[in-house]
Amino acid sequence: MGIDDIRDEIDRLDSELLRIFNERASLALKIGEIKKGLDLPVYDPSREKRIFARMTAENEGPLDDQAIVRLFERVIDESRRLERIMTRGEH
Repeated sequence: MGIDDIRDEIDRLDSELLRIFNERASLALKIGEIKKGLDLPVYDPSREKRIFARMTAENEGPLDDQAIVRLFERVIDESRRLERIMTRGEH
């Protein structure tokens, strides 16, 4: 497999990640609507800790656990931001 083949595979994976990120964000918005109806806060630190613990437990590398946590922190931060904007009008 040459460099162009590897780059093509990276491009394919990037497109799949984009689809998955947007699908996850759509689900986060649904959660946000439910939370709004129940008057629950957007931020749920115990849920985030469970996500990080599950992802690091499933991590087989080559990314180390700290990298996985940083990536998921960013994804969760963006989902939370979107929830706030779409359900409460916050920016």
